[in-house]
Order: sequence, then structure tokens, then C-alpha cells
Amino acid sequence: MTAFTDLLSAACLAGGAFFCLAGGIGLLRMPDFYTRMHAASVIETLGAGLILLGLMLQAGLTLVAVKLLMVALLVMFTSPTASHALARAALLRGLLPQLAGRPSEEDASSKP
Repeated sequence: MTAFTDLLSAACLAGGAFFCLAGGIGLLRMPDFYTRMHAASVIETLGAGLILLGLMLQAGLTLVAVKLLMVALLVMFTSPTASHALARAALLRGLLPQLAGRPSEEDASSKP
């Protein structure tokens, strides 16, 4: 059973590292604030959750696993809430998404 737990833990840690790396790349590659925030909030939450799950599997049934579970719950509740608050504040401040309110090229070419 230990080998299976180690394998599952390694898969969770590798998956979490991949998603955290993809989220970091998304922060650099996305064009505007809203898409960057989406990459950061969704992907980083999943990556952090997988890493914490892998660490909990390594810890076994100990107090350390309970503490990691508390950290995971904190991340799962605060990350989406903070992202929503940031997006709402940006929208209320007047920061529009990159393509919002702009006519597309198809709309411009269809006019006589």
C-alpha cells in the first residue's frame, strides 16, 4: 500500500506543479487584466489543491494532514472570493475587458 500511496502522491504533486506552472505562464501570456486574473485564480487554486493533496497523502493520518486540510480549505474559499472581489472592483472602477464594447471586424465589414 505504501508504494501505491507514494505513486499517487507523486502524481498529485506533479499535477499540481504543472498547473501552477501553467498558471504562471498564463499570467505572462494573457492580454488583459481579466484573463490574467482568471488564469491565476482557477489554475493556481487547482494546482495548490493538488500539491496539498499530495502532501496530505505523504503525511498519512497525522496532525500534519489535518493542518494541510485546513490550509487547503482556506485556499479553496479565499482564492475565488478574492478573485471575484478584484474583478468586481476593477469593473466598477471602469476597467473594461479588452474586447468589451468594441465592434468586431465582421460587424465593421458587414456595414454598407
